[in-house]
Order: sequence, then C-alpha cells, then structure tokens
Amino acid sequence: MSKKRSNAKVPSPCIDVCKFRRAGHCIGCSMTKAQKSLFKQLKKPEHRSAFVEMLRTQQTSMGKYNHWAPEYARRCLKKGAKPPFEDLAKAG
Repeated sequence: MSKKRSNAKVPSPCIDVCKFRRAGHCIGCSMTKAQKSLFKQLKKPEHRSAFVEMLRTQQTSMGKYNHWAPEYARRCLKKGAKPPFEDLAKAG
C-alpha cells in the first residue's frame, strides 16, 4: 500500500476556487484557463512537478498567493500523493 502512495500522481494545483479575476488568473491557484487545460494533458510525474514549480514562480511574481501552498499540500495528502516540494510537505 505504501508503494501505491509513493507512486500517486501529482494532483492538479487547482484548489477549487476557480474565479478568474486577476487579469485572467485564478484567485485561488494563479492558473489561467489555458494553463488548467495544459496541466490536464501532462501525464509524466516529472512534467507535472515542473508545472507546479513554474506555477509557484508565477505566484511569487504576482503576489497574494500565500494561501495556496498549505491548501495544495492538504490536497496532495488527501489524494495519497507526497507534495512535490519539501516546504509544501511542511505546510500541510
């Protein structure tokens, strides 16, 4: 069973807010609608992790996304996946 948990795929960075009020970016996760569609097409865990890393950089440059990391860490743990970054694992 622990093997299954370690192989769980990286969940979507979406935290179910989905309100695109910041110049087309979601106020919950900072993704645009195009980025949400792109993430769904990514199948390899390393691609999904890279996407989440890019998204965190985007959030930092945009500001006001401190709420995202702890929510995403909870989402990862709920889905049986390890948060892709060490600081996210501590946030949850």
